[in-house]
Formats: sequence, structure tokens, C-alpha cells
Amino acid sequence: MFLENTVNPKEQFGWIEVICGSMFSGKTEELIRRLKRAQFAKQKVEIFKPAVDVRYDEGMVVSHDANEIRSTPVPAAANIPILADGCDVVGIDEAQFFDDEIVRVCNDLANKGIRVIVAGLDMDFKGNPFGPMPNLMATAEYVTKVHAICTRTGNLAQYSYRKAQSDALVLLGEVDEYEPLSRAAFYKAMSMDKIRGMKVTDAVELTEKPKNSNA
Repeated sequence: MFLENTVNPKEQFGWIEVICGSMFSGKTEELIRRLKRAQFAKQKVEIFKPAVDVRYDEGMVVSHDANEIRSTPVPAAANIPILADGCDVVGIDEAQFFDDEIVRVCNDLANKGIRVIVAGLDMDFKGNPFGPMPNLMATAEYVTKVHAICTRTGNLAQYSYRKAQSDALVLLGEVDEYEPLSRAAFYKAMSMDKIRGMKVTDAVELTEKPKNSNA
């Protein structure tokens, strides 16, 4: 379990903590746990999330286990600094949905003495690094990677496999749209999707192929 850093009164800088992993791995649950501990310690805490995330509640950060904490939805990372003025701790959920500006914002906050806790998907549904998360992980002092349980093998899962038929990078969803998979299960699922896609393409081509004309 992650243990909070002890603040050195001679050190005027804060730090960045990143919590990453797949869907259903407990990222938001861990974020909320750390933030509530900070609140219990009487620290001034502000939590932000992208305005696009309205799955459970517009004004709350909510985990899949229904644990929640009040937050401020923002349309862009640039809105965070002024709203975080005077804070001891800043939490940011679903960081992968922010633009690259979130990296500079988090580093600026940490340089001002604020503890910054960021949670987000490290990979998208294709298994590629997601948005600003790689840069956040590179500049953070602490990175915690949490895992879900693969729904097909029972092993640790680190991939978010999309069951829904959509190629959109941002698709908010739950168990109906996504399932956590291990490396082996994800590779097999993606291979089957590719084969099905090839079959669909072949079927369309056959349907659209013009008949031979003897005229």
C-alpha cells in the first residue's frame, strides 16, 4: 500500500503521484482513499475531473464501488491552477482525457509546494499509451500501477478491451462496453477482432462487386 510522503518543512516543493492502470483496477478508489486521508489530516484539498466525465455524477468523482468525493469538473487543464490556489493537495481524476497542458499544470502545482495526485488510464482500448499519461508518469515522483482481474483467465489484467463497436478514442462506458483483460486474453481478443473485420470487409466487397455483363 502506498504510504504518504512526509513533508520536510525546509523543502518548499511538492510532488506528483500517479495512479494508473486499466479499467476496473481501482484507480479512482485509491485516489479517493488518499484524498480522504488528506482531508482527515485537515489539509485543504481540491479535486478536479474533466467535464466530459458524467458517467456517475456531474459534480462527484465516483469509483466503480460507489465510493465518492466531491469534485470540480473543468473543461481544460488550464482552468485548474486558479481554482487550486491555496491548496495543500490537488487530486485529478481521469487525467487521460485532458490535453497535454495537464503535464505543465501538475508540475507547476508541485513546484509551488502542492501535493498532486493524478489517476488515469495508462493505455487506451488498443493498448497504446493514452494521452498525457506517459509524460505524467515520467515526471512524477511516485507511480502506482494497479491491476484489475482478467474476466477470461482470472489473472492480473492491465488492458481495457472495448466490447462496443466504436473506434472513437474517447468512449465513456462500463461493463457493457469494456472488460479488463490480461496480456494473453487481450492479444487473442484483438486477433479475433481483426479476423472478423477482414471477413466483414470481404463480405462487403463481394456484395458490391458488379456482375459481369455480356452486353
